[in-house]
Amino acid sequence: MSALKKLFRHTFIYGMATVLPRILGLILTPFYTSLLPESDYGIYISLMVYMILGNVVLSYGMETAFFRFVNKSERKSEVQSTALTAILISSIVFFITAMLLRNQVAFWLQYDELFIVYVIGILFLDALAVIPFAWFRNQEMSIRYSVIKILSVVINLGLNLLFFLGIPYLVSSYPDSSLVSMEPANKVHYIFLANIIASFITFLILLPLYFRIGVRLDRYLLKKMVKYAYPVLIAGVAFAINEGFDKLLLRYLLPDSIAESEVGVYGACYKLGAFMTLFVTAFKLGVEPFFFSHANKKNSKETYAAITLYFTIFGSLILLFVVVYTDLFKMLMLPDPSYWRALWVVPFILLANLCLGIYHNLSVWYKITDKTMYGAVISVIGALITLGINFMLIPVISFKGSAIATLAAYGSMMVISYYLGSKKYPIPYDLKKIGIYLGVSVLFSWLSFYVFDRDLIIGSVLLLVFLALIWVLESKNLRTMIKTRTSTTLKSR
Repeated sequence: MSALKKLFRHTFIYGMATVLPRILGLILTPFYTSLLPESDYGIYISLMVYMILGNVVLSYGMETAFFRFVNKSERKSEVQSTALTAILISSIVFFITAMLLRNQVAFWLQYDELFIVYVIGILFLDALAVIPFAWFRNQEMSIRYSVIKILSVVINLGLNLLFFLGIPYLVSSYPDSSLVSMEPANKVHYIFLANIIASFITFLILLPLYFRIGVRLDRYLLKKMVKYAYPVLIAGVAFAINEGFDKLLLRYLLPDSIAESEVGVYGACYKLGAFMTLFVTAFKLGVEPFFFSHANKKNSKETYAAITLYFTIFGSLILLFVVVYTDLFKMLMLPDPSYWRALWVVPFILLANLCLGIYHNLSVWYKITDKTMYGAVISVIGALITLGINFMLIPVISFKGSAIATLAAYGSMMVISYYLGSKKYPIPYDLKKIGIYLGVSVLFSWLSFYVFDRDLIIGSVLLLVFLALIWVLESKNLRTMIKTRTSTTLKSR
């Protein structure tokens, strides 16, 4: 129980660092959708997909390899410096090459060249921050990690307010000043400019860690780390396809006259799934180093099983809560009603991300047994499902097909990982409880959203019934946790 409490404490702190950037996205979503046309917002959404893929390629699984080798090797300093140096060298090579080819890339992707420059710069700076942030996580310095992440969010938000509100106000107040030249015709430039400045300041803050860790490369160790990491890279690329290629396929499979606007409305409503995504991401940040550090401890499998159960409980509650109150969230996040026509996808995206979170929990078996190739294979299967269903359904039902494809991909990955894990590294998951919570949450969500058309009263009643179910099934464990915490607090006094 103490291990779980420690995990949840770190997850909460990491959650703050994860929640705030997501909250920034939630805050800026109504900001962008009210100031940008659907087609311009679609450009932003599409470019973000390329950035997701770029982040995966530029880290090439080295973060996961860092955690694995630093926890099992006695040469911890060599592991840290080798990972840092490898990422540094590859990032510099990428930056130089990409900048030389920026004209060709802009022509190929059909975007303004300046957008490509922004993306290259952001990817470069974010890659340089990968190992320093991993170092903080491994040292369990979650507070310092969170402070830096939060500071980056504050800078990004401040710059967005300056660019979108401050500069236009000054231009209107002083129309004859040189400020007029600072206002671009396409305000999407402001989004990326704010992002690249925030990333640069974050890198400057992390720069001292380069001197503390040291820039040294152990080639023999690097080969072993890359061998472990390349399946993670494959899995990461497949994940990027699952996460973002639906937006790109919408752009290329739909008629030019509606493509960008369809991407825009789908991407905006997809943001409502951020409530689940931030929970999954925060949990993953805390649980990944936890899995490795507890791999050889007694009753580790029972601990992993308990973690997955509690994750499913919280995730199922979030799913139902967001679905029930979708109409409230849409008015906060999407004030322009023209974006509401894609709300149909919200339950699918929420459930898909919950399945992804369960998959992350189930993936412990191949990570701690160094069988990461299984993770790559599972992710590739998910990517093929994503691409196949999108190609089949987008021309017929547009973004609804993309939402169905996302759920099918993540759901399949979850099931496949459980099946293989039960053969290779059996963990005593409480399938009965997990099935009850997940099944009831999905049923109530379907009733609330599609049958009763998001009726707040009926949805709230279903939510209360689900909370009562949790209390009935988990009250004994909850009382034990509360008593343990109370007794610990009294002893400390």
